[in-house]
Amino acid sequence: MRILTRMQKHCAIFALSFLLLVSPFTGQAEASSIDSAAISQTATSLKGIRYVYGGTTKAGFDCSGYVHFVFKQHGVNLSRSSSAQYATGTKVEKSDLVVGDLVFFNTTGKGVSHVGIYIGDGKFAHASSSKGVRVDKLNDPAYWGKKYVGAKRITGVTDVASK
Repeated sequence: MRILTRMQKHCAIFALSFLLLVSPFTGQAEASSIDSAAISQTATSLKGIRYVYGGTTKAGFDCSGYVHFVFKQHGVNLSRSSSAQYATGTKVEKSDLVVGDLVFFNTTGKGVSHVGIYIGDGKFAHASSSKGVRVDKLNDPAYWGKKYVGAKRITGVTDVASK
């Protein structure tokens, strides 16, 4: 009986250790093959929805809630915060952006604080705290161009449109 109890303890410790090891990766992107044009269409179809801090529904979005919502519509589970989303995917150079890539900005002076979805032609869709879901120019010299931090490509999102 004592041997059985020890085995149960060891199995429980192993199971908990395994969960602790993999739990930081839950909420990461999971996709098989998603059409980037479909991501872009969903992203732009939400234009005009108001900004709500912490918002994750069509009643109102914040930036990362908006990105999370758009990708979830296509079966991709992303983390909820912009900084966690920045830790996801593969780094992409600005010159190599394709439709569906995530673009990140530092708007607070404290690292990644804003995220949007690249939709092509130098533009990105995002939930702006001042005007809700909208499309802006990535290289806007008055604001976004100065705040750009980097971009990530989510595994499984396939570009079918040109840059």
